[in-house]
Amino acid sequence: MTSDESNDVQDKFDALNAQVTKQGSAVRQMKKDGVEAEKIAEAVQVLQNLKSEVAELSKKLETADDFDRKAFDDLVLRKMFVIPSFEIHGGVKGLFDLGPPACALKAAMVDTWRKHFVLNENMLEMECTCLTPESVLKTSGHVDRFTDLMVKDPDTGECFRADKMLEDAIDNLLENSPGMPVEEQEGHLRIQRQADAFSPTELDELLKKYDCKPPSGADFSPSFPFNLMFKTSIGPEGTAVGFLRPETAQGLFVNFRRLLDANAQKMPFAAAQIGLGFRNEIAPRAGLLRVREFCMAEIEHFVNPKEKNHPNFHTIADKELILFGADDQLGSGKTKILSAGNAVAEGLINNETLAYFMARTQLYMERIGMDEKRLRFRQHLKTEMAHYAADCWDLEIKSSYGWVECVGHADRACYDLDVHSKATKTSMLAVKKFDTPQEIEMAKLKFNRKALGFVFKGDQRVVSGILDELAQDWATFEPIANALDTDGKTMVDGYEITKEMVEWKKIKKMVHEIKYTPSVIEPSFGMGRVLYSLLEHSFYQRPEDKQRGVMKFNPQVAPHKCAVLPLSSSKEMNVVVDEIAAELMESDLSIRVDKSTAALGRRYARADEIGVPFAVTVDFDTLKNGSVTLRERDTTVQIRLPKDEVTPLLFDIIHRRTTWEKATKKYPIVTVAEEDGEQKPSVVDGPTKVIDTGRARFHRPV
Repeated sequence: MTSDESNDVQDKFDALNAQVTKQGSAVRQMKKDGVEAEKIAEAVQVLQNLKSEVAELSKKLETADDFDRKAFDDLVLRKMFVIPSFEIHGGVKGLFDLGPPACALKAAMVDTWRKHFVLNENMLEMECTCLTPESVLKTSGHVDRFTDLMVKDPDTGECFRADKMLEDAIDNLLENSPGMPVEEQEGHLRIQRQADAFSPTELDELLKKYDCKPPSGADFSPSFPFNLMFKTSIGPEGTAVGFLRPETAQGLFVNFRRLLDANAQKMPFAAAQIGLGFRNEIAPRAGLLRVREFCMAEIEHFVNPKEKNHPNFHTIADKELILFGADDQLGSGKTKILSAGNAVAEGLINNETLAYFMARTQLYMERIGMDEKRLRFRQHLKTEMAHYAADCWDLEIKSSYGWVECVGHADRACYDLDVHSKATKTSMLAVKKFDTPQEIEMAKLKFNRKALGFVFKGDQRVVSGILDELAQDWATFEPIANALDTDGKTMVDGYEITKEMVEWKKIKKMVHEIKYTPSVIEPSFGMGRVLYSLLEHSFYQRPEDKQRGVMKFNPQVAPHKCAVLPLSSSKEMNVVVDEIAAELMESDLSIRVDKSTAALGRRYARADEIGVPFAVTVDFDTLKNGSVTLRERDTTVQIRLPKDEVTPLLFDIIHRRTTWEKATKKYPIVTVAEEDGEQKPSVVDGPTKVIDTGRARFHRPV
């Protein structure tokens, strides 16, 4: 495919994707509005047709992708980056173990994240328990939200996802009935497309209609809701229900008052947490992209809802981001490149604080070595966002699985603190103090306690508290007042308020401070997904030898910073190797010593496969004059330098105080034939050019 043809296909692909997004949004809205099943089915059919066209174009685009998944998967497993958990016992879907290289890589990623966000932003870091009482997750909405319908095999007790069983049964029916009339096929497909929208009773009837049975041959049990959280009991009595947390955020929300005190009551501020989350996925797939246990790194930035500017916004205002706004998803299907400052000025991103964290996330990804061309921020459509959210953007990373959401950026407004405050009758207010008294407009309320008590009984104090808080700002209370004047009643946080319950009067008042419930802006990182994406972005194969896989990790996060290798197994060389290794470790630089008898080229290749960026080789010249060679992984260029200068140089490169390019200008380049493993040190003076013979790369004087 020529470049022009590829661009044409990409344009068609983008346009069709926009149509899919628009149609999908329309289907979701129809389901919310309770539109009749026939019209929904027609809309779903249009959506499926569009998706089929997208799939066809996607195949054409994939042919231009030279990513070798088989080679990648082989390297990841063989070098023990990621392995199935409990492999010798048959493994468990959705559970993976990180081997030594990935464990070190993840630790470096987390360490960089902590420095980039927590330390640079003076955040308050916490480590909260993974076990969460039911009351907390009931309040947050997780207990009711995380459910899918399940059916059980009564003989074996094995559980299945009900809608998937129905879909599979219809697939089997159509496959085994090639002569079925088209109209009848369409009827079955219409049911299949709505499988996840049926009620438990409807699903049960359809499973019987299609004679869908478990492996035992018995009838399925009635459908029942399956919660995606891992449920447990806290304590030996078994009466206290708890869950393994599905996210880390709730621990920060419930500790807001103490965090505010720890920050000397100063607003805004941010709290952060790195830890495990758990979700009992029905159908784990795509390796580390959908698992049952995963590492999260979350930030909760608490801010005045009316003041979402950020004091450090000017430092990232010019940072360009690839943005896929809601309008573009429904229209052109094309992304835009805009600076964070312009995106806020144009109203594409809701506020400075949200844009600030998006830009900081982009910088973090670049810092750990992600391919910036394969990063984009996608805005949530209105049909995707929670009713309380002001704006949401996902950082998506492109991998061989397509665009994958890896970091969520959500302006969650005041929802989280509000619900916990109401459930526990605990104040979650912050205070803004004025240097000089300010005049504000507010509502002065007078409650009819008898009417409130008659309707709300024990909740009357909760209701009056809600109204009192809203009355502190006339702009907030005015819509309630208008509704009571017009209709005589209105809904406030789920409570129906009538005009006879409260009287109000608009007043002006001089105040020294105002109280408010902070909004929360939340960047939420799925570190497992980021780790997998980094593995894919880092993998490549040597052009001269496709069998040689390389992980081009950024030195800052590479599992090992340097390999230390003796040219031969002589005792004298091994002594020097141990000295250099000890000096590197003294500077907290992780190293890999390989004293095996394998050819030097083979040992370089081993180090390349696990992403070691540098390799020091102790050779015969080392024993003569104390110099060693230092090899850079991606260029395979080597320089010769005194062994005492290796550690300071690597320390400065890894901490971004200097670069490899500068080192090649300071120290002489050495010509090496890596293919047969024989090192032939030959210092080259003056400028050089790279010669590639197909068997080796070397530098020749210009």
